[in-house]
Amino acid sequence: MRALLVVNPAATTTSARTRDVLIHALASEMKLEAVTTEYRGHARDLGRRAADSGNIDLVVALGGDGTVNEVVNGLLHGGPDPERLPGLAVVPGGSTNVFARALGLPNDAVEATGALLDALRERRARTVSLGLASGTPGTDDESVPSRWFTFCAGLGFDASVIGRVEQQRERGKRSTHALYLRQVVRQFLDEPHRRHGTITLERPGAEPVEDLVLSIICNTSPWTYLGNRPVYASPEASFETALDVLGLRRLSTPAVARYATQLLTSTPERGPRGKHAVTLHDLTDFTLHSKVPLPLQMDGDHLGLRTSVTFTGVRRALRVIV
Repeated sequence: MRALLVVNPAATTTSARTRDVLIHALASEMKLEAVTTEYRGHARDLGRRAADSGNIDLVVALGGDGTVNEVVNGLLHGGPDPERLPGLAVVPGGSTNVFARALGLPNDAVEATGALLDALRERRARTVSLGLASGTPGTDDESVPSRWFTFCAGLGFDASVIGRVEQQRERGKRSTHALYLRQVVRQFLDEPHRRHGTITLERPGAEPVEDLVLSIICNTSPWTYLGNRPVYASPEASFETALDVLGLRRLSTPAVARYATQLLTSTPERGPRGKHAVTLHDLTDFTLHSKVPLPLQMDGDHLGLRTSVTFTGVRRALRVIV
């Protein structure tokens, strides 16, 4: 087997020595080329190279969810083709690693490498669904390039929080769960649209869902983790179905207290609910429009402001070794 290992040297939970051990372990089982990323988007370029090479069987992403997202977008630059394209394997190295953990992999890089080697020996793989976000035709955002996401996207409040976290990281702060929680509070206090949402969800054959303040799109469950605690925004979301949506129409202080409690105590059977909550399951096509530009995030990466985004849930999009 020929494999390409994409290594993010800035991965927060793996040291250089750990990465060397992992590379040695993988190289003992396959013909391995290891490349360290050098710039934003480099992992995407490497994934694209692997997809176009015709002689690489597997791409292993060693890093966090951002690294995985870039590799996936490179692999799928010409569209999904699980039978032809290289498979994907993930060795978690970030602070949260939602995609890897949702696949059932250990959150420890060494243990995950062992699980990957076992899966390769036993020829275990699964084909998972993915989400695709595109600029909406006929809007100011129609020229925005399409982008795949592996586990979640969001327009509005949660993307604003991620933007705040990225600003703090640029100032030298470490990416921790405490940092995220502080930015959630600050965004809530500064949120100008928390009582009157600007987002409308449109889908074929259904009435529009209007006045959303928050919109979270899930491709799997859980939505994220707080340490070892899984958080379920859309408990029914699955790698076997299309996309699920959680929308909230109000973020008043009582509503935030209620929904925050529901998220923190959520389970695989029960997520947020209430008169201001909208939950939609297994959507293949829908569009989010906003009256004002709002931040967009995908897989925890802030992508700037958008007024309209079209989402597509694509089943059986990518082959993953697990």
